[in-house]
Amino acid sequence: MGDDRPIGIFDSGMGGLTLVQSLLEVLGEESLIYFGDTAHLPYGQRSLDEIRVFSREIVAFLLAQGAKAIVVACNTATAAAVNQLRAEWPGIPFFGMEPAVKPAAAATESGVVGVLATQGTFRSQRYADLMMRYGRQVQMLENPCIGLVARIEAGALQAQETEAQLREILAPMLAKGADTFVLGCTHYPFVRTQIEKIVGPKAHIIDPALAVAEHLQRRLHKNGLLASPGHVPQHKFFASGDASSIQFALQNTLKLPEKVEQVTLAN
Repeated sequence: MGDDRPIGIFDSGMGGLTLVQSLLEVLGEESLIYFGDTAHLPYGQRSLDEIRVFSREIVAFLLAQGAKAIVVACNTATAAAVNQLRAEWPGIPFFGMEPAVKPAAAATESGVVGVLATQGTFRSQRYADLMMRYGRQVQMLENPCIGLVARIEAGALQAQETEAQLREILAPMLAKGADTFVLGCTHYPFVRTQIEKIVGPKAHIIDPALAVAEHLQRRLHKNGLLASPGHVPQHKFFASGDASSIQFALQNTLKLPEKVEQVTLAN
């Protein structure tokens, strides 16, 4: 017998759907419940206390929906809140997203890595710890990509303004010799094609989504939490505010038929 309860996933908006795409590939028999906190995005410019309040309320909602594990599919929320969430719900497996500094440091040949993340991630203790452990032997060039999440949420994936912003972010990194680029926000894979166009085919682009999905699979197997073989999954998607960006990505990127339900949380 397996555990057919769903996996809960949340992000500030549509960004976590890039992780959902990997989960569908790796854990195709698992039911998923996704929550996009579009009423409060972007998280990158929020205070740590605000993000912790939002995250706690979303987790409580997902657990009330029957979630057996929680994936914090947001680098900023992971940095701000995952330790507190684990302490409050010690019986629930939590999985977070962090900038892939370790594999980037291993992949670079020039010794220069560009990190695209958010202000919230860069100012966090978790990111500082990652840099101390893995970033000391290479040069890390950081950019908080202010406004990029908002452009992605607005659907401006192919817009000239989005490409122009990406060039402003990446050109100084390339000029300093960067050959490896970390996508330190789950929104950024939505513009990976544009990034590849700018940095060229020889650059390494590090997106940790697949590695996180595979880690989740191993942990669920170890804990006896995988769904029953042959289980037909049922997915649900929620948004706290405007659902249009999530709905668009579901239909056009993930090719899923589900409709996003709008819900209002206390905060």
